[in-house]
Amino acid sequence: MNAYSYRFEKVLTYREQQKTETETEYKSSIDAFEIVATMLYDLLKKKEDTLAEQQERLKSGFSIDGIHHYVRFVDSLEKKIAEVQQEVLQARSKMTWYEEKLLERTIEVKKFEKMKENDREDHRIELEHQDAIQLDELSTLSFGRKEIR
Repeated sequence: MNAYSYRFEKVLTYREQQKTETETEYKSSIDAFEIVATMLYDLLKKKEDTLAEQQERLKSGFSIDGIHHYVRFVDSLEKKIAEVQQEVLQARSKMTWYEEKLLERTIEVKKFEKMKENDREDHRIELEHQDAIQLDELSTLSFGRKEIR
């Protein structure tokens, strides 16, 4: 009996490798997104705390220089926040792209695995059919020998 060999095994292996690489890239894009999103959160929190501190100082009396300092600081925070928001959008977009690519590659691998499963079942059925034919031939030969005797 001949052993089973899937004719698209190399293609399946290649597709699985592509899927694994895409999974790795997707995970790294998630990590990058989390880093940038955390930076944005920290900047927003810093701005909120600064504005709250400024309000408290205004209640108790505050110098004009101090007010100018806080205004410049808040302006610089807002510029940095705008930059980081763009980075967050880019990171989210990249993460979504890799997620879609991973889904495509997963579907592709599943198709080849299903084809392999069907091919293996066809091979098994063919072997059973060949075994049945051999048994029939052996039975016929055996019966023929008994008849001759």
